[in-house]
Amino acid sequence: MYKVLVFAGTTEGYELCRFLGKQKISVCALVATEYGTRSPGELPGVALHAGRMDESQMEAFIQETSPELVLDATHPYAAEVTKNIREACDNKNTEYVRILRAQGKHEDQAVYTESIQDAVEYLKGTRGNILLTTGSKELLAFTGLPDYRERVYARVLSLPSVISACKEMGFEGKHLIGMQGPFSRELNEAMLRQFQCDFLVTKDTGMAGGFQEKIDAALNCHAVPVIIGRPIKEQGLTVLECKRFLQKRFQIVAKPKVTVLGIGMGSEETLTIQGKRAVQEADLVIGARRMADSVGMPGQKVVYEYRSEAILKYIEEHPEFENILIVLSGDVGFYSGAKKLLEGLGSDTQVICGISSVVYFMSRIHMSWEDAKLLSAHGKNCNLIHYICHYRKVFAILGSGREIGNLAAKLVSYGMSDVMLYVGEKLSYPEEKIFAKTAGELIGYEGDALCVVCACNPKAKPMLLVYGIRDEEFIRGKAPMTKEEIRTVSLSKLQLPKDAICYDVGAGTGSLSVEMALRAFDGEVYAIEKKDEAAELIHENKMKFAADNLEVIKGEAPEALKSLPAPTHVFIGGSSGNLSQIVDLLMEKNPEVRIVINCITLETVGEALQVIKNQQFTETDIVQISAARSKEIGRYHMMMGENPIYIITCQKREEKK
Repeated sequence: MYKVLVFAGTTEGYELCRFLGKQKISVCALVATEYGTRSPGELPGVALHAGRMDESQMEAFIQETSPELVLDATHPYAAEVTKNIREACDNKNTEYVRILRAQGKHEDQAVYTESIQDAVEYLKGTRGNILLTTGSKELLAFTGLPDYRERVYARVLSLPSVISACKEMGFEGKHLIGMQGPFSRELNEAMLRQFQCDFLVTKDTGMAGGFQEKIDAALNCHAVPVIIGRPIKEQGLTVLECKRFLQKRFQIVAKPKVTVLGIGMGSEETLTIQGKRAVQEADLVIGARRMADSVGMPGQKVVYEYRSEAILKYIEEHPEFENILIVLSGDVGFYSGAKKLLEGLGSDTQVICGISSVVYFMSRIHMSWEDAKLLSAHGKNCNLIHYICHYRKVFAILGSGREIGNLAAKLVSYGMSDVMLYVGEKLSYPEEKIFAKTAGELIGYEGDALCVVCACNPKAKPMLLVYGIRDEEFIRGKAPMTKEEIRTVSLSKLQLPKDAICYDVGAGTGSLSVEMALRAFDGEVYAIEKKDEAAELIHENKMKFAADNLEVIKGEAPEALKSLPAPTHVFIGGSSGNLSQIVDLLMEKNPEVRIVINCITLETVGEALQVIKNQQFTETDIVQISAARSKEIGRYHMMMGENPIYIITCQKREEKK
């Protein structure tokens, strides 16, 4: 008649009934009283049977319904009922599984007793009011306290029969509280404070019985928890273990509900109402420790993990969870790990947005964020100097307490000491700190790792959309400089993306290095120069143009290139006769590197053509450019020719399989 009988009446029993009913497994929930049939709410697909049974009645019911399996999810203290169910199953050769509750966390401040009577004896030697949460069945023992009518406040079920029995024992008026649990920590705290209780008496009923909420409330109210230990040590399965067992037993294909939730800054106040609802429904919470701890509730399994691959693997290996919540800081759409996670999760994954750090912080400093450049320097390189140079308002997430001071020092070195830095630390937490100072005032500042910054630079200049900074703008010396027209074409041939890793070999004054750095602003540029005077000029131009991602390498190629990261793009303006060896090394570092070579002499052109032939580049391009500039001679303008330049582009692209 039924595949499974569940002796319920507890949170665990009802949860397993819901699980089986949802999976279309025929199940009957057995509860002791009619009240028990009303307690769980809706149980779709589950038959309910109310009424107390002794062992013989249990045997008869098992005989009549012929279940494959009996789950005993009765209360941890119902030792006699558990004994009868087990024996009835043994007599009818029916498989029996005991469902266990997760043990509550022990607290050093608590008093533990072996029995109800031991608890009474302990309390006889104390003073102060007592909130009694062990139920009406154990209430009689506490009448042994000499002043129980004044000290004890008993919380029991609000059934007429229970209330009547308690009144006969002398518990009435405000000393008798009729309510149905389990209760939240906040409600427990309210009762302890209302009745000025110094003690809270409870059995260790486990997480599902609201045990931890009682203990937390008692400790928050400086009341002593008096815990009556479990009378028997049992073997069995927890609810989660049982779900996994049932999945294998009845070949249930797991299809959990997975939710990816942005929790805001981390405090409860920045969690949305929709987010709170998702937290309450979850039986598994996954996230980095700070995020998971900020939302995890008693009774939930919490896994500390932030790596996408590990999260996906854990979900796959634990099909017993029905409602899985993956928590991420801030908003799932703002520099979040959600993007990678969602690639591995199903399309039916629920995504709940949160309050991002930029929205929260900018509202706190009374600024709009629609016109700000939004960045993250948390755990990755970010050329903040470039953005602050070219945007009047830059918001960035930072990753360490020293980054504010380091950023301020860089801004000062690039002549931007008056840039205003709005700093936010530990946003939304009680220790939240928000302030504004100029870069010059924040050199050496060290704050909290959880920080953001909004840099306001009223002198910011829009970035050029084309190559070709005027020659006159560079600091000049005796070192040779690639002229503006040649520089423009050479850079165009390089085809730099914003995250390119570039070499400028034989950099001279660094004009081309600077333009590389300004164009590849999210990448890295290495200017290689063997002459001291030229290397100093490159550094001066770097500082003038605030090219923070440009590094000057003093030395001669190819030796100076060996320790550098593999390049994506290389410009060779001078090779000192080592062109073949330089290209060999470049190809060894990255076989698909894009190379642009400038040649003035025909001998260098010949050497370059031989290199192209030896390397068998799949793409080559040779352009010869002659440019002339006007020069005023009296009232006339005469065109003065520059040296003709050969611009050679080469790259080897591997075939995609």
